[in-house]
Amino acid sequence: MNKKNENKCCHMTSIGGQAVIEGVMMKGPSKIATAVRKSSGEIVIDEKETSSFITKYKLNKIPILRGVLAFIDSMVTGVKCLMFSADQVDLEEGDSSNEPSKFEKWLEDKLGDKIKDIAIYFAVAVSLVFSVGLFMILPTVIAGFFSRFISNRIGLNLVEGAVKISIFLLYLWGVSHMSDIKRVFEYHGAEHKTIAAYEAGVELTPENAKKYSRLHPRCGTSFLLIVMVISILMFSLFSWKNVWIRIGYRLLLLPVVAGVSYEITKIAGKKPNGIVGLLTKPGLWLQKLTTREPDESQLEVAIVAMKAVIPENKEDDKW
Repeated sequence: MNKKNENKCCHMTSIGGQAVIEGVMMKGPSKIATAVRKSSGEIVIDEKETSSFITKYKLNKIPILRGVLAFIDSMVTGVKCLMFSADQVDLEEGDSSNEPSKFEKWLEDKLGDKIKDIAIYFAVAVSLVFSVGLFMILPTVIAGFFSRFISNRIGLNLVEGAVKISIFLLYLWGVSHMSDIKRVFEYHGAEHKTIAAYEAGVELTPENAKKYSRLHPRCGTSFLLIVMVISILMFSLFSWKNVWIRIGYRLLLLPVVAGVSYEITKIAGKKPNGIVGLLTKPGLWLQKLTTREPDESQLEVAIVAMKAVIPENKEDDKW
């Protein structure tokens, strides 16, 4: 396939997904499917109807708010799918050391079926706290030390922005070199290639999908980078008189940052060649860290998940 035409899009889809342990999750307009390959070669798939309160109450029609809610919903969905894939690996290993402890048995007796839901929301909360601490509070505290040398607000904002982006890049670089994560990043590449093949209108086969780029303009990596840029611009409006008050402003405005970033991502997705679309270009460069070239067996898994969520009416998944 000609390099020039390899990402030609005939149908821009709203279907998205994420890589999980030895598999891929795809989310369509009405279904979520997680496909995982076991070491035996068998592909298991978990399919669920989407029941998001966002669409139920038509909150997806409200700009900014829909971005905040979609971000939270995607985190919860992502953790659920990761837990499913991890369960498949644990079941396959059959390790007796994985038997629940007395404390875990006690929790299960007390909470019953609710224990998994509690674990999911706890994992989401921990992820949010970690992300806010590492990418928001830490850069502000570090930049605050420079306030004794730099009195200019613009200068301090530049320092904070540089620290924030440096931490983000170092984090991605470090994670990309972890052996277990490399497999996940290969499945991430498989997810992108499969979506690109579907958007191009070709038959979904590993042979066809592998010809497409593993980089995709509407990836979550691009969204995270846009969040970084918007937060730097928005928070530059506030003074540096007190670092802790500044951190408080950041926490209060975080939902606004997420919502605005979501809207920009949607516009950039519709107009990839426009001025706003240029914002996704650095995200494509970052995806060279967060994706790897998949093999055909990984593409097969992604295709199984994709086929399960494609709606009968193509207009239903139009971006």
